Amino acid sequence: MTSLSPQASPQSSLSRIRIGSAPDSWGVWFPDDPQQVPWQRFLDEVSQSGYEWIELGPYGYLPTDPATLKEETARRGLTVSAGTVFTGLHRGPEVWDATWAHVSDIAALTQAMGAEHLVVIPAFWRDDKTGEVLEDSALTPTQWRNLTAQTERLAHEVRERYGLKIVVHPHADTHIDSEENVTRFLDATDSSLVSLCLDTGHYAYCGGDSVKLIETYGERIGYLHLKQVDPLILAEVRADEVPFGPAVAKGVMCEPPSGVPALEPVLAAAQKLDVELFAIVEQDMYPCPPDKPLPIAQRTRAFLRSCGA
Repeated sequence: MTSLSPQASPQSSLSRIRIGSAPDSWGVWFPDDPQQVPWQRFLDEVSQSGYEWIELGPYGYLPTDPATLKEETARRGLTVSAGTVFTGLHRGPEVWDATWAHVSDIAALTQAMGAEHLVVIPAFWRDDKTGEVLEDSALTPTQWRNLTAQTERLAHEVRERYGLKIVVHPHADTHIDSEENVTRFLDATDSSLVSLCLDTGHYAYCGGDSVKLIETYGERIGYLHLKQVDPLILAEVRADEVPFGPAVAKGVMCEPPSGVPALEPVLAAAQKLDVELFAIVEQDMYPCPPDKPLPIAQRTRAFLRSCGA
C-alpha cells in the first residue's frame, strides 16, 4: 500500500471506498436452507460487526417486502448496496423471458431499497453442489456473441426501467473467470453499459491479478467484492479439479489477511481510480457452524480499518 503523508491519517486514506458485507459471509447461499442462520441473526450480527452496508444476498433470504426490509435494516443502521441475479445469457435470446422474470423482481426490490447496483453472476458450467458437468466449460463464438449482446440488453433494460447499473461478477466455474475470459468479455461489451464487480477471491481462484485488472481496466471497475483464497488449498482443489462448492467446504476461501491476494494493494489501486466504490466483504463459507461467522466478521472489519477502510 502506498505510504501516507504526515498529514494523512489511515482513516482518510481510502475515503472513496465504502465497506460492507453480505449474507455470503454468514454461510448463506440459498433463499432457504436449514444449514443457514435465520435472516434476523444475520442482520443483527452484521450490524454488530461494524458494517453499515449489506447486499440482499439470494432473493428470498431477506424479506422481499420493501417496507418490512426497510424497517428491519434501518433499526440496525444498515443500508443496502446491491441486489444479486443469476443469468445464463450465453444461451441466447430464447432465455430472455425467464431471465427477465428473475431479474425484474430483484431489481424492483433493489431499487426500492435505494441501492444503485445489480450484481450479475453468470451461469455455472458445473453444479456447485454436486459437481455435475452441465455444459462445456468453454463457450463457442456464437455463445460469446450471445453473452455479450444479451448482457448489454440486460444492462439497458435494468437502467431504463429501474435506474440501476449492472456489475458483472467473474466467478469460478462460470465462463467469465480467468484473465483471458474477463478481458475478452470487457473488450466485447459497451463500457457505457457494462461494468465489472471484481471479486478478488474468485479472480485469484482463477489465476487473475486484481491490481493489474484495476490498473488496466479501471474505468470498467464498478464494484468490489473483497475475498481471499488459501493458496495451499487452492493448489489442491485446482490440481484435483474440485468443483467450487466442495472447494469452499474445504476452506479454499479464507479469513483475511491470511490468504491471497493482499487486500491493501487492491484497495489502494481502487482508491486511485478517484470514484466512489463499494467494497463488500464476501467470505464464502457454505456450510458453516452458526457461531463461526460473527468473530470472523468482527476481525475482518478491524483488519480493513487498519488498512484505512
